[in-house]
Amino acid sequence: MDLRIFTEPQQGARYADLLAVALRSERLGFSGFFRSDHWSRIGEGDPGPGPSDAWTTLAGLARDTSTIRLGTMVTSATFRLPGPLAVSVATVDDMSQGRVELGIGAGWFEEEHSGYGVPFPATSERFDRLEEQLEVITGMWRTPEGRTFDFEGEHYRLVASPALPKPVQSPAPPIIIGGFGARRTPSLVARFASEYNVPFADAGLTAELGHNVDAACEQIGRDPGEVLRSACQVVCVSDDPATLARRAASIGRDLDRDLRVNGIAGSVEEARDVLGRFADNGIQRVYLQFLTLGDPEHLDELAQLLEHP
Repeated sequence: MDLRIFTEPQQGARYADLLAVALRSERLGFSGFFRSDHWSRIGEGDPGPGPSDAWTTLAGLARDTSTIRLGTMVTSATFRLPGPLAVSVATVDDMSQGRVELGIGAGWFEEEHSGYGVPFPATSERFDRLEEQLEVITGMWRTPEGRTFDFEGEHYRLVASPALPKPVQSPAPPIIIGGFGARRTPSLVARFASEYNVPFADAGLTAELGHNVDAACEQIGRDPGEVLRSACQVVCVSDDPATLARRAASIGRDLDRDLRVNGIAGSVEEARDVLGRFADNGIQRVYLQFLTLGDPEHLDELAQLLEHP
């Protein structure tokens, strides 16, 4: 099982906090360090120190780390125009020497849009824009050097784009698309993604939703095996009961009624059991939602999950 660390810095984190966790994750052997792309805290609590920009911080991490893969889980298509987003991701890919992945979605958190003056169209339009963004981003990246890229859509129009810079990874950085949709999401995964992610669902539902991706791939003649299957799960792990309870309280979650039911929680051995259920259902990668940024020893315990039992 491939394990990655996934952070939510909109809940309260500065760049130094993210860098410390990224460096420790790299040293411990996790394959990736991912962050959310949000502008406002989700839920109650102290909103300080405020949001940090996802691609700005990833650019910093690209230079301050060495081997760990970096990306968003996930960038909202409502936040950025597709041409400049393609430039930003390609730039960070160059800065990291080819370690970047783009998780992208339609956007869902209306309050952060109104709080920062970002338009928030209806769901159908957001998915229409996401589809066009994926066409633009992949089209720009795959346009041969020396040629230009044109696109005419309902929401975006590009004329003679130089389609530069090119990412280091060839033909393009991996694209991750996730969600629960039964029609449009699987279709977008089949056309554009190298990975399908299901957030915060149990192993059975995660596998079941993957069947929609299988069907969408087969419909366009793509091998479903080309799409890696992954999940996101909140983690709260310790072999010490008092530490476990403290960690659950620090993130405002009930250990027994919430984390053990909807996450990976308990002792290291219990966490291994949960990961085993995902593996048995064909899930190849899990993003561990790490909410205890100020508790680096938690990462050390999670690293035991990288070891064979």
